[in-house]
Amino acid sequence: MSRRASPIDAVLAELPPDRRSLLQGLRRMIRAALPSAEECLSYGIPAFRLEGRVIAGFAATAAGGSYYPFSGLTLGTLAADLAGWSRTRSALHFTKTRPLPEVLVRKLLAARRSELPGRPRRPPVARRRKAPGAGGKPPPGSRRRRASPRG
Repeated sequence: MSRRASPIDAVLAELPPDRRSLLQGLRRMIRAALPSAEECLSYGIPAFRLEGRVIAGFAATAAGGSYYPFSGLTLGTLAADLAGWSRTRSALHFTKTRPLPEVLVRKLLAARRSELPGRPRRPPVARRRKAPGAGGKPPPGSRRRRASPRG
């Protein structure tokens, strides 16, 4: 019985061998942690869909690869675990000399799954509040004056 070709196979086939093997390792870790996840492409990159929601993805970079949780919360939730890793707001970067450990991949996937509807949510990450008057809503109790149309 042969496995049906995944859209991820075509993307990986076009990569240089070193990056292909790096991303195939990450793919195996995700598949092992989420065997019921569906492989797909999202925003043109290899991704995994669970319960109709994209929960993880990856892409090759010049230096190695990037892991995408497809959530603005996941990486912030695990900030302590990600100390020392290069990252942006939406991606975690890794290299062949420093691939993502399986324990970390499992934590990333568990955090992302907890964000799905119908699952218990982790407490939100504390965010810095804007200083009063620094844009957005006016401070409580103050009135915003409208400019008079008469000048």
